[in-house]
Amino acid sequence: MANTTNTTDTATGTGYWQAWQDSWDRQQEWYMPDREERFRVMLDMVEALVGPTPRVLDLACGTGSITDRVLKRFPGATSTGVDLDPALLAIAEGHFAGDDRVAFVTADLKDPHWRSALPHDSYDAVLTATALHWLHSEDLTVLYGQLAPLVAPGGVFMNADHMPDPATPRIDAAEHAHRHAGMDRAKSAGALDWREWWDLAAADPVLAEPVKQRFAIYGEHADGDTPSEAWHTAALLGAGFAEARTVWRSPSDALVLGLK
Repeated sequence: MANTTNTTDTATGTGYWQAWQDSWDRQQEWYMPDREERFRVMLDMVEALVGPTPRVLDLACGTGSITDRVLKRFPGATSTGVDLDPALLAIAEGHFAGDDRVAFVTADLKDPHWRSALPHDSYDAVLTATALHWLHSEDLTVLYGQLAPLVAPGGVFMNADHMPDPATPRIDAAEHAHRHAGMDRAKSAGALDWREWWDLAAADPVLAEPVKQRFAIYGEHADGDTPSEAWHTAALLGAGFAEARTVWRSPSDALVLGLK
């Protein structure tokens, strides 16, 4: 069941939530050193196609990383973040507390009625990054079909995620080895991995209970798959987008855009 969340811990200040937001960013950057580059291109395309004051849906928003960058670049924008993770939503809500440009909604994207919890019927831009690989392709096809009516005419959907090319296994293996060697060096210098970050969050008195709830919902690992960018493009066109293609690419990830 979906519901709007409004919980923030008044005993914690903005510096507390900012520290967790920054910590999440650093942990994610350990896996994706080019994370900011994909965000930059995403926002470039938002500005190019829908202008500098978009109504944004931050899909599977986590701590609100996309929303944070949207509002810093486009102060006149508004954003609705939707997620099911109680721990990451707690950080997001704390970080953006008092900002009336932002709203957060708790909803399960596998629930066929999840859109009913949203405060708006349409959005200029629906944006997501490194999140939908938690879904199997069948569920993602359904989700894309649900998203198409939410995107306003002329609006955009963008998904930045792991999108390997099954036709290039040797290239993929070499890139994987090179990237993980860099990750090992960063780890030796003190970088946190995903598991270590969650262990720290679980030890925090404010986040301990939301973290416990989070693992009860999701378990330890994603159970989805990672289809290619060609699959995503075809699925978006099949869902009703007028145009769809890749607008950014790294050796392992891609940013696919669908235009209504």
